[in-house]
Amino acid sequence: MTQISSEKPEAVSDPLVDSSPAVVELYTDGGCSPNPGDGAWGCLLRFKGVEKTLSGFEPNTTNNRMELSAALMGLRALSRPVSVQLYTDSQYLKNGMETWIHGWIAKGWKTAARKPVLNADLWQQLLEQTQRHQVKFYWVRGHSGHVENERVDALVSATMRSKGKLSSGAAADLSLLP
Repeated sequence: MTQISSEKPEAVSDPLVDSSPAVVELYTDGGCSPNPGDGAWGCLLRFKGVEKTLSGFEPNTTNNRMELSAALMGLRALSRPVSVQLYTDSQYLKNGMETWIHGWIAKGWKTAARKPVLNADLWQQLLEQTQRHQVKFYWVRGHSGHVENERVDALVSATMRSKGKLSSGAAADLSLLP
């Protein structure tokens, strides 16, 4: 179940006046308790001062799948190709997309040990999204006071506690995002 909420800071720039390039900030997190077990993912998208949050719940999953799902769902929410600055506390996500994926593709989605790549379905969908968008990955230390990372971590925790039944109020207008 995917939840959408909307938060608008006081100063929202007018997209008709603002001529800056379309750069979206995407903050992601995923979690699972126990691991494996029930899990959730959450993300915060920010574009020209407008913020949207998305979250989802999955039973019987892993922490790594939730980390990948957060990035995937955030990228999928974008209606057109844009530049994305993706912030994650997951070295698994960042290293996988920047380094390991090239070897997996060359080896037919096998690891160096010739075993199937775990979560290949999500990696392949993420690869598709990074071909649609220009994505730059940034690693942030989790639980270190990084404001947006703490926000998505709290969103993940709340989504897990509610098993995906968060009240999001009115549906968010994702058309405000590119």
